[in-house]
Amino acid sequence: MADRKPIREFPFIPRIINPVKIASAVFFCAEARIRESAQILDENMPWLKTEILCSPQSVAQYKSDQATVFLFDDTSLPLVDAGKIRRDNPDSVLVLFSANPFIHCSPPQPAQVKYPFTAKADLVFAYSTTSLVPPLIITSVVRAAEDLINIRKSSKVRRFIFLVVDDEPRWFSEFLPTLYGIIGQRADVMITRTYEETMRFLFGVEDESRIDGRDYRSRGHGDDVVCLITDVFFPKAHRPDNDAGRDLVRLITHFYPRIPIIIASKAKEAEELKGAAFLLPKGDPGSLHKLKDHIHDHSGMGDFLIFDKSGRELHRIKNIQGLVRILRAAEKNTKPARELRKIMESYGQKDKFSTWLYMHSYQELGDVLRPKRSQGRRLIALLKRHLEKEIHQLDATPLTIDGLKAFTLDDLLHALQTVPSEAIQPLSDNDVISSWLDRKGYSKLAEELRPIHGSGSKLSDTLISIFAKWQKTYARSDRSL
Repeated sequence: MADRKPIREFPFIPRIINPVKIASAVFFCAEARIRESAQILDENMPWLKTEILCSPQSVAQYKSDQATVFLFDDTSLPLVDAGKIRRDNPDSVLVLFSANPFIHCSPPQPAQVKYPFTAKADLVFAYSTTSLVPPLIITSVVRAAEDLINIRKSSKVRRFIFLVVDDEPRWFSEFLPTLYGIIGQRADVMITRTYEETMRFLFGVEDESRIDGRDYRSRGHGDDVVCLITDVFFPKAHRPDNDAGRDLVRLITHFYPRIPIIIASKAKEAEELKGAAFLLPKGDPGSLHKLKDHIHDHSGMGDFLIFDKSGRELHRIKNIQGLVRILRAAEKNTKPARELRKIMESYGQKDKFSTWLYMHSYQELGDVLRPKRSQGRRLIALLKRHLEKEIHQLDATPLTIDGLKAFTLDDLLHALQTVPSEAIQPLSDNDVISSWLDRKGYSKLAEELRPIHGSGSKLSDTLISIFAKWQKTYARSDRSL
């Protein structure tokens, strides 16, 4: 590894968003395509065990004290006792893969009236023999189940949640693989399908008249939400044609103005909300690419962007060193500097600094800065002091893999080539390698590694080839740690 080690080392403590990992995926399905997708999980989620059960009795007898996802289809779910499954498997999520077109396009209540068995499922997803084939969506389904378990357990670790509000399983089944590809292991996804369910999640109440302005942050999960993606029309008070999205956008804008809002809809009513949200027309060519750019730019996952009051981009900052340079510019006694300080104040009030730091794996720094409410030069000095301290420690913060300490990109490549693949796999599974690279300023390399999962020599070879490519790229641009 590095020949010359720093005199003092600082520990790298990665942020693990899901302390509870799904240990088992249990299939009880008549549809062969769903059962066959177990192979996809074996390849892409090697930390979990897949089991295929053949009878209602085998499901009824299944017991586990580990996190488990049960996967059913329209034929099998009516045959099982969901209550007994939950009692025998306390950390479990029951998922319905439905091929029924009515269920694909229906809110929960109409689907449950016509097909009562759908009420047994915690999550409902759509599948078809064309675009929504199970192998394409199975990893996202299991990940959504894992996110739900961790959100329910209310881990003391600060959470970061993308809230998806849509009543039709068809749409979010198609959308989730793209969303998970964007966020990796940096945030969870929560799906709600009615206005009341959404209100309970955000505010801990079902009606806005019961929101307590003094303690609403502690009663719901709204403070953990980093992005809202919502339809305009979804059920409110059991009315499926209700434009509840309008009310939701109004409440978020009032109580959580820091949360970026994305409206996924082609309805003409969506146009009326474009001043408060980014419009994503469902199904339009290129819409998901625009979504990726917007999430990166507005939820803290990409560059740190500074906009003026008119929405014009002033600065695009890639790392904390660049952020310090902007803060130094804001200290000056000039009109542009004063205007920049005003922008910084509004960003501080909306937690944009801490959110960006969290998303780039500066957990401790985000914790320090999040409660701060300062103004003017005092705010600039506070931010600069903490960021400069972090920069000073960066070169002395190694990533340890199987006892080998990596301080540089060369060190890390050497470790990947040297240590056993079983020591690398947990770091890849939980985005630990990407998190460390983010802190070091290698965000593009971190981004490419985030979807990489696997085991054995195949995983090591894949990571090494990606590292080797980016090592040459960074060398050409004269970047060093």
